[in-house]
Amino acid sequence: MEDNSIQITLCFEDVTYDNLVEQIAPNIFRMLENDILDERLTYGTEFETQTNEEGVHRIVNILKESDYVVYRLWLSSQIPIEAYRLIGDEIMKHGGYWQVDMGSIASANLPRDCEFDLDAALKMVYEAYGKDR
Repeated sequence: MEDNSIQITLCFEDVTYDNLVEQIAPNIFRMLENDILDERLTYGTEFETQTNEEGVHRIVNILKESDYVVYRLWLSSQIPIEAYRLIGDEIMKHGGYWQVDMGSIASANLPRDCEFDLDAALKMVYEAYGKDR
């Protein structure tokens, strides 16, 4: 499989930052990760941008919303990262996507028709370590 991913600089509410995307046409992109600032931009979302003279992109239109349901949660530092990785692996097995930002902000994207019960998996992990969610 060919890797068509590129990094672009986006501007959201006057803050600029980079995101991993796939370019599908001039100024049209598909998200390959979840944006932690702009909740409209989740894994699989397609959007159109305009660029300024510095090459910074500003969203002008969401063309297609993601086919995935996104869950966002805070990870407890009291749970070993390996336990979370097992859940992430299971999400990937079900055709989803999992990312962790800044060490404790997790985003899980599951296909809309996915039968994986993320809440049950998280509950099992938290109970195993004697923690509340």
